[in-house]
Amino acid sequence: MRFNYSPISISLKRRLLMATTPTSPTPNSSSISNLIDSNSSFGGSQRLRILAQQLRLYKPPPSHTENDEIDEQKREESGGKVVSQLGFAQSATPIADPERFTCKKAAVLVCLFEDNVGGLRVILTKRSTRLSSHSGEVALPGGKADEGDANDEETATREANEEIGLDPSLVNIVTVLEPFLSKHLMRVVPVIGILSDQQAFTPIPNPAEVEEIFDAPLEMFLKDENRTSEEREWLGDKYLIHFFDYKAENKEFVIWGLTAGILIRAASVVYGQPPSFVEQTPKFWVPKYVKKGTTMR
Repeated sequence: MRFNYSPISISLKRRLLMATTPTSPTPNSSSISNLIDSNSSFGGSQRLRILAQQLRLYKPPPSHTENDEIDEQKREESGGKVVSQLGFAQSATPIADPERFTCKKAAVLVCLFEDNVGGLRVILTKRSTRLSSHSGEVALPGGKADEGDANDEETATREANEEIGLDPSLVNIVTVLEPFLSKHLMRVVPVIGILSDQQAFTPIPNPAEVEEIFDAPLEMFLKDENRTSEEREWLGDKYLIHFFDYKAENKEFVIWGLTAGILIRAASVVYGQPPSFVEQTPKFWVPKYVKKGTTMR
């Protein structure tokens, strides 16, 4: 299966070479050279190796800060904790009644590779229409954690191998983003990996789970082009759901919801800049009692 390519702008390429995230320290030229030399087995271009080292320095923002005292009374009154659309640290966010609310764990792989003109692209799937949930939707490779998974990285790469035939040994995991809260109140952890040798990967979709495998330019998720949004509400708090229209090999895809939110965040971290549109990701409340099957509408 062939991947689709599109050029990346010269200005973005330059920014990517220089970019570090706001929460990451900026390595000097000598330290970058040392890092590259010590990771020569990584493969790929020098640009990919520099990017990998920069992403390894990334530290997710804390779920709660010292300024949260303002909201403490509200938390106590609600009988729960505040979580955000971008996610929360499960260990730091106890639920008032764990027997009534169990946050399931999942991880997805944000697998990046370079196209033939130096642009970064991300591997995506279209879920099988035969699946009982999210059928026919665009998603990142990934799924629920198994008891035998050592960590989120193993969950993401194992699922990617099962879904699209991506050998974990081909992917260099460089960082893990803060967890997201899914529509079905699942804790989803995005794991960013780099595929340095794209030619070594032959996509093999699992027909039980995946209908199609394609890729899209990562920078697309920072632009306002081909993007629409809808306002939703969760327990009285409004937020935006983003939709990106994308065409590949004469096929049209809509990338939206959780997948779009994760890719917006991943692109922001990789390129070291916010999107050119308003995300509107306010805080959400997890109530004291959540019935089975409750979803964010």
